[in-house]
Amino acid sequence: MNKLFFLILLVVSSVQTVAAADKSPEQMQSQIRQSSAQILNQLYGIAPSARKQVAAAYGYATFSAFGMKLMVAGGGSGKGLAGSREPRREIFMKMASVQAGLGFGIKKTSLVFVFKSKAAFDQFVDSGWEVGGQASVAATDGHSGLAMDGAVSVAPGVWLYQMTDQGLAAELAVKGTKFYRDSELN
Repeated sequence: MNKLFFLILLVVSSVQTVAAADKSPEQMQSQIRQSSAQILNQLYGIAPSARKQVAAAYGYATFSAFGMKLMVAGGGSGKGLAGSREPRREIFMKMASVQAGLGFGIKKTSLVFVFKSKAAFDQFVDSGWEVGGQASVAATDGHSGLAMDGAVSVAPGVWLYQMTDQGLAAELAVKGTKFYRDSELN
């Protein structure tokens, strides 16, 4: 089982490494900025009230993530951007996750964290962050894939929106995930 788990992690991280291999740091930063803007626009289209929540917050972080699960193990990785309002800061981030449990599939998700305070934002970008729990509750309208207009509280002063191809999910599915600064892009 351990060999399968490490094989999955190797495959997932290799996909991201190959995609970034021929780009300069400036090109990667530009691509992540564009992805961040697209993720926010997607969120605002699905949950219009999120625009006010993000605008009123101290800061936010967006991530584009890719995950894979085969049999009893899985993993994922992603890149993102954390931004604060006052003072205006931009921090490039990475994420990595591991999963255990029966399953099979590939999943692309977009995450938007909203930080209500400077302390919550600083802890996320300066100290890294690990999420160990998982809760899953999704509500859709059953027809167009649009989901409940809301976010999940993941820590004091920190809210998370998670989007899939089906829309906004009111779920915390970042079990075993670590978020940290990208040392190559900052």
